[in-house]
Amino acid sequence: MTRYPDSIAAAVEHEIVIKKSRFIAHAIPARSVPDADAAIAGIRTQYWDARHNCTAMITGVRGDQARSADDGEPSGTAGMPMLEVLRRRGLTDLVVVVTRYFGGVKLGAGGLVRAYSSAVSEALDRAAIIHRRELVAVSVEVPHTDAGRYENLMRDWAARHDAVMDQTGYGARGALLGVRVSPELLDRFDADLAAASAGLVAARRGEVSVIDVPAG
Repeated sequence: MTRYPDSIAAAVEHEIVIKKSRFIAHAIPARSVPDADAAIAGIRTQYWDARHNCTAMITGVRGDQARSADDGEPSGTAGMPMLEVLRRRGLTDLVVVVTRYFGGVKLGAGGLVRAYSSAVSEALDRAAIIHRRELVAVSVEVPHTDAGRYENLMRDWAARHDAVMDQTGYGARGALLGVRVSPELLDRFDADLAAASAGLVAARRGEVSVIDVPAG
């Protein structure tokens, strides 16, 4: 099974204070570099009076685009440590911005690295994680009178096999039930459906796509 980096479901904000300096971390979903740039511009506008707005981003379904910036901090003390947190967590399609209001006490290079890394790490601890999974669309057409029974069967199967239900459609000939199934479980689904329907109902396989699935 192909594994993809995770992402976050929604933006989070977290602040830490170290030796009177405030570090305000924002982690924001971003599906593309332009999305990330727009998020960064918004934070910089909001915190226009801060001395530093340091950034790190990873985008692409495989996490193949990455960028960071120290924004005036000593080279390598902010952006790269922030980016390393994202990489260690196995995340993509997000940008993190850490705003620093200087408190008058210098932290040194090591102190800055720890501060920016901690701000990002603690913010991500508060984020809702979503997993990216490669799933196959499977559809099952049944008579209207049987739709409720088969929908319940499929929901129960999906819950037990980590699959994802699609919305049910209704047409002139019957109800169209959909579920997203891991490729390695397709034969199991077919067999279980055949057993539940005494061989009267068969599934049709459709496209393969990468789906966001909430963690847990």
